[in-house]
Amino acid sequence: EVQLQASGGGLVQAGESLRLSCAGSGFVFEDDALGWYRQVPGKEREGVSCINTGDGSSWYADGVKGRFTISNDNAKNTVYLQMDTLKPEDTATYYCAVADRCDSSWPRRYRYLEVWGQGTQVTVSS
Repeated sequence: EVQLQASGGGLVQAGESLRLSCAGSGFVFEDDALGWYRQVPGKEREGVSCINTGDGSSWYADGVKGRFTISNDNAKNTVYLQMDTLKPEDTATYYCAVADRCDSSWPRRYRYLEVWGQGTQVTVSS
């Protein structure tokens, strides 16, 4: 069974950092795409970042470019999201997901993705 386990959320102050992890089981990172969405109550799920585990190419939402860095460790079947200079508007529940590719269509594809991590809460206080 393919599963994703997300972790690393927490409560921080604006300007601080967090690193989210998404560990996969039941499949091997070879030529997949993994990435992150976030959601606040009452709003649509928003694409944050994704990475192609085969060649390391990635995509970022405009609002996180220069602050967030996505990376993968195929030996550990884990993808990381390093979040620096956090802002209150980054507060959300973050979900990881697996797909066949990562590109600029990532934000629109969440409705069609079937495998998700359980979500990890990130809260940034001002």
